[in-house]
This record gives sequence, structure tokens and C-alpha cells, in this order.
Amino acid sequence: MTVAAPAMNFTQEDRMRADLYNYLGLMLSSPPDQALLEQTAALRGDETPLGEAIQGLARVAKVSKPSAVRTEFNALFIGLGRGELLPYASYYLTGFLNEKPLAHLRATMAGFGMTRAADVFEPEDNIASLMEMMAGMIVGRFGRVADVQEQREFFNAHIGTWATHYFTDLKAAKSSVLYASVGAVGIALMDIEREAFRLTAN
Repeated sequence: MTVAAPAMNFTQEDRMRADLYNYLGLMLSSPPDQALLEQTAALRGDETPLGEAIQGLARVAKVSKPSAVRTEFNALFIGLGRGELLPYASYYLTGFLNEKPLAHLRATMAGFGMTRAADVFEPEDNIASLMEMMAGMIVGRFGRVADVQEQREFFNAHIGTWATHYFTDLKAAKSSVLYASVGAVGIALMDIEREAFRLTAN
């Protein structure tokens, strides 16, 4: 018996949104290697705030070395005991880890068929995972494409409440060099998404 694959109905704009969410998730989950730095250096933007942020990131990536970025990543997110930033929704919203925002996210994940990978041990409400989840919802990685209302509800509940604050902290962190530009891209994307979801709610 053959089971038909689910229809994946999304626009080119949605694909670009998902690609950017995926890119942020990748950059925030581990330090980029030489190949990813080269891909980042080749990015091109336009005169919009997001385009200018992308161009700024590309310029910094062009002169960045993997070893230096690895040191930067460790200082920001790992450190001795903990890094400069704690990239978790629970921490930003309550001041503590593993609080109600995480429980709420896990309930949402269960309802949408999302599961944490077996080799991932940190809480699901970290910024990298949330970027990847949003990308997956947009392009149907979890079995079907989430409609605009589902995307808006997920964004408003789990990302929009804190991600701009986080990306602003990342941009301003004393250890940030390349990641200051990643923060700028994150801020610009969050602004676009918040406004787009506000308009579609009317």
C-alpha cells in the first residue's frame, strides 16, 4: 500500500523565510565552519533593514576565521559554567530555566508532531531550536505546512515574546563580533515577521 506524500503548498517567499530561520538556527546551534562562513560571506542584501543587516553580516563573515568564531561562540553560549547569554525562552520570560514557557512549548510541539532529536539534551525552548521549528512549520517538515494562523500563533506564543530582546542582547554582547551581525539579522527578521503576522490577523 502506498501512502501519498502530504501536499507542500508554500510560496517562494515562504521558502526564503524558512531558509533564513534555518540559517539562524544553524548559526546559533554551533559555530560555523569554513564552508558556512564562505556561504555567509557570499550573501547579498538590498536596501531594506533586513537586507542591510545581511550585507553587514556578509562583510564580517568574509574576514572571520573558524577558530576565532569558535572562541566567540564558546564565550557567548558556553563559557566556564555558562556563557555570556542564556538563549532560552524560560530564562528570558521568567528569569529561570525549565519554567512554564518550556512546558507550553512542549505541549505545542506534541500537538504538531514535533519531537526533540535523540542526540539533543538541552531544553527545547532554546533560540536555535525555535528558529528550526518555525522553519519546519513554514515548509511542512513536520508532515504538513502550517497555515498562517498556526504560524502566527506559534510565533506569538514562543518567539515574539522574547526573541527580539535576545537578539538585541546578542548584538550588544561584549564577546560578539560575527554574532553581533547575526543579532542584527535576527532583530530585522523578527520585526518583519511581527508586522506581517499583525497584518494577517486583521
